[in-house]
Amino acid sequence: MRPIGQDAATALDGVLRDGMTIAVGGFGLCGVPFDLVDAVRDSGVRDLTIVSNNLGVDGVGLGVLLENDQVSRVLASYVGENKLFAKRYLDGDLDVEFVPQGTLAERLRAGGAGIPAFYTPTGYGTPVAEGKPTAEFDGRCYVQERGIVADLGLVHAHTGDAAGNLRYRLSARNFNPLVATAARCTVASVDVLADAPLHPDDVHTPGIFVDAVVRTTRDKPIEQRTVRPRGGTQT
Repeated sequence: MRPIGQDAATALDGVLRDGMTIAVGGFGLCGVPFDLVDAVRDSGVRDLTIVSNNLGVDGVGLGVLLENDQVSRVLASYVGENKLFAKRYLDGDLDVEFVPQGTLAERLRAGGAGIPAFYTPTGYGTPVAEGKPTAEFDGRCYVQERGIVADLGLVHAHTGDAAGNLRYRLSARNFNPLVATAARCTVASVDVLADAPLHPDDVHTPGIFVDAVVRTTRDKPIEQRTVRPRGGTQT
């Protein structure tokens, strides 16, 4: 394991290369390892395959890799909030494999568990199943999906310790634990670097899956700011 507490660029030095597959935790802008994504952008590596629920929004999170033309293929569940992502997909300028959200989670989990493939009824009889093996079990039809093993996993956690153990906070947990186990090398950014080891009951991702930990340096952006009027305020 690399030393704890390095900056993002140092932690990824010698790991990044052109053409690699990078799995990234997060959902929208929640639980995204922004420092690590920015370090990937700054490295200049190209022809990347990105596995993530979505690519954030324009100019924030994974959107910066699209803007820098570093991504050639994407496996994702959702395009929505990133206009550049949608445009490049519709223009045929980006290879996109849409994966149902639950299937994406299970493909990452399977990859981390050493399971090469599994069957699911989700997507059977739709374009999702085109070109994939199918089978019938107990009278129901299923499509085969392959587990995902990425070259590099980038995750964000609230707390980490010197052994690389991670604890996530609330909904920022999302895809991060799955990504952490489904990569040959995993680097985590954390808000809090604990002086003492995390209590075993508080560990969501054991340090055996984590190769490096960096401390978060930037503020978290908010994707959709929604507030209620203060009491007594006219609307």
